[in-house]
Amino acid sequence: MSTEAGVVEGIPGRDRSVTVFRGIPYAAPPVGELRWRPPRPPVPWTGVLPANRFGPMCPQLPGSERDGNDLPMSEDCLRLNVWTAADPGDRRPRPVLVWIYGGGFRVGTGGNPRYDGEALARKGIVVVTFNYRLGALGFLATPGLSEESEHHVSGNYGLLDQIAALKWVRRNIAGFGGDPDRVTVAGQSAGAGSVNFLAMSPLAEGLFQRAVAQSHARHARDPELRYLSSSYRTPADAEAAGARYAAARGAHTPRQLRALPWQKLVEGDASAIDDTVDTGSAAKPPLFRPVVDGWVIPYGYAETYAKGAQNDVWYLAGSNLDESGAVPASTFAAYRAAGRKAGRPGAPPVHVTRQEYVAAARRKFGTLAGEFLRLYPGRTDEEAAHAHCAAVRDNARISTWLWAKDWAAHANRPVYTYFWTYAAPAAGQDPRRASHGCEIDFVLGNLHPDRAEWTAEDHGIARTMTGYWANYVATGDPNGPGLPHWPAWTPDTPAVMEVGAGFGPIPLADPPRLDFWQRYFRTQHAW
Repeated sequence: MSTEAGVVEGIPGRDRSVTVFRGIPYAAPPVGELRWRPPRPPVPWTGVLPANRFGPMCPQLPGSERDGNDLPMSEDCLRLNVWTAADPGDRRPRPVLVWIYGGGFRVGTGGNPRYDGEALARKGIVVVTFNYRLGALGFLATPGLSEESEHHVSGNYGLLDQIAALKWVRRNIAGFGGDPDRVTVAGQSAGAGSVNFLAMSPLAEGLFQRAVAQSHARHARDPELRYLSSSYRTPADAEAAGARYAAARGAHTPRQLRALPWQKLVEGDASAIDDTVDTGSAAKPPLFRPVVDGWVIPYGYAETYAKGAQNDVWYLAGSNLDESGAVPASTFAAYRAAGRKAGRPGAPPVHVTRQEYVAAARRKFGTLAGEFLRLYPGRTDEEAAHAHCAAVRDNARISTWLWAKDWAAHANRPVYTYFWTYAAPAAGQDPRRASHGCEIDFVLGNLHPDRAEWTAEDHGIARTMTGYWANYVATGDPNGPGLPHWPAWTPDTPAVMEVGAGFGPIPLADPPRLDFWQRYFRTQHAW
């Protein structure tokens, strides 16, 4: 297969009707003087490049990406992977799904087997995954780095990698049977945050037509937005924090920073938090994350949507039952026994005792705390834990619904929202739960036996979910033959599509609780 930089040769997938291309360079290695610079075009090669192994993971804390630990780490990591079932003689190009991994902008790899694209390729989708720079290497901002930039900004190198990958897709995907005018960009957690930022970036305009944000798309006035993977920084805050981070490693200039080994830069990276952000709780965002720099991201969420400055794309977004601090009732006792722990960057608090629950409510809601505690009463530890989870889930559903209202005010494409409720048996989760990220296996159809013991019910739900996602990637509408109807979002219907344990619209919340959250959000600063 020919690409702009040379010829690549793929390998057969498990299903031999699918060909897999692994480790294709989409940009030059960001090393030496190219560290902390926008990605450059890939270096051409001669002959045929065997695309038979995933590229190295971008530098990150060793062992932090559980499903990619057999891969080496290197700054020469800007590689992508393609799954396609297209024949060279196919005349009809296929829709394309570009998947962005999560991991808090600190960890992850496009070579994670959970993101294997074979199942969707069999459904006629060309699937692309890729690596992007992480942590300090992907999101460090300092005054010196900004000064040397032609745009006088720094800190969004990871997002610029994502844009470079989308540009590669635009220029090259036709050779793999893909349609460059039918590209969906999708991701989960930090991948979803990336989708949100790309949808607001003029640099990504025209590079994709549809978007999927799997945890999270949040209302601009929801305090949860400030520490989840949708959080951002201002240039001044990013540069000040970056200068301190660099100084702690003995570097005060870009030259000194570029002389440091990457191992020195990722030390402490995964646990670095931004404690300057008021989130209304003890939760804090990771230190390294995107910057509203006036170039890659011109404005924050509220201003972008008010101006209608976003890219007008189809959108599908949602969240999960057991995330954002909500946990299954069967785990309450274990959380109490564990006691308070310092949460990792971006992790939400979990309140399973009455004392913690009431204190957190007073801190977050201020003068509205009394009303909140009447709507979500917690007179005992057990009742408080249930109330905490109910409030978290209502918050998430209502926040996404209000986000869609803001987004759609100046957009012409439909929006679909969902709430995933199925308790999955993913490895490492006991008991089963509808946890953060567990829908990925079902959406991408990757129920591999090495991850869990999957039941016939699991496989049935996966068929429904891959059907929805494949239809959406192809047409912008998840609906199709044999699938429960999924209505598009409308501003006059306070409901969300349940997917997983059931399939159909459900209310956002009881009317008094819905009214409370809307009034509360109006009291909050818009991001």
